[in-house]
Amino acid sequence: MEPRLTLVTLGVRDVPRARAFYERTGFVATDPSDGSVAFFPAGGVVLALFGRTALAEDAQVKDGAAGFSGITIAHNVSTEAEVEKVLAEAASAGGRVVKAAQRAFWGGYSGYFADPDGHLWEVAHNPGFLLDSEGRIQLPAPTSAA
Repeated sequence: MEPRLTLVTLGVRDVPRARAFYERTGFVATDPSDGSVAFFPAGGVVLALFGRTALAEDAQVKDGAAGFSGITIAHNVSTEAEVEKVLAEAASAGGRVVKAAQRAFWGGYSGYFADPDGHLWEVAHNPGFLLDSEGRIQLPAPTSAA
């Protein structure tokens, strides 16, 4: 398989409510968004919102209880001040800051917010990750295995 991430779909309880939250944080929905699904360009990847029950049915899995799902979404920024700004924007749009911005054990600065459905977003400044003009992380080239 070619390593590629093209779409991240979040299962949400109420698509219009979740869409409104993400639009308040600056995302812009595109076609074919409607009342049952929403698509947002996100720097080369697409963020999608889909009904949680319908998404579980589509994957043919049981819809589990809400809570930590073992995944977070990251939004990296260029400065520590931007971490604070993005967390404040998320809170004012209806999200909940679950971990205030602070120094991280890996040498950066980060905090977390939850969207209205509890999906966790890390907002981070990592001095080891350079961001290009589009805000994408520029990782060093892979090293060959010996």
